[in-house]
Amino acid sequence: MAARHRSRQRALQVLYQWDMTKRPMEETIHAFYDTLRAEGAPEAAEEPDDEDRPSDGRDAFMEELVNGTSAMAPDIDHRISEKSAHWRLERMPIVDRNILRLAIYEMSRQDTPAAVVIDEALELARQFSGDESVSFINGVLDAIHKESRN
Repeated sequence: MAARHRSRQRALQVLYQWDMTKRPMEETIHAFYDTLRAEGAPEAAEEPDDEDRPSDGRDAFMEELVNGTSAMAPDIDHRISEKSAHWRLERMPIVDRNILRLAIYEMSRQDTPAAVVIDEALELARQFSGDESVSFINGVLDAIHKESRN
């Protein structure tokens, strides 16, 4: 599995926990690493040459994504609300809401091409949500991407 994809999976897990617990992001990240250490984190050994993963076992790309996403959450949530007809943000499944947040942050603040970000978001939706969510997330992200190109 590609390192950046794994980082996005981890970022989604951290954002989900942050959204559920309403704890500060730094505490949420720390709790996530504690969980990985408790489980033995076998995937860490699979990627010894990953440039995004410092020698202390932290996931720099994941942390960049979650810190940026959480810092921009009010703005991102407003953008989601504008593009999600008939869906109030608080009524969306938590996983879907955080996939959208993560993807919108990455599209707007990272150098990753929008097509890659959308594809990764849809893959996360297939893995962690359902078929209806894939279509919904695709529609919202496509609308936001089109708006940003104008």
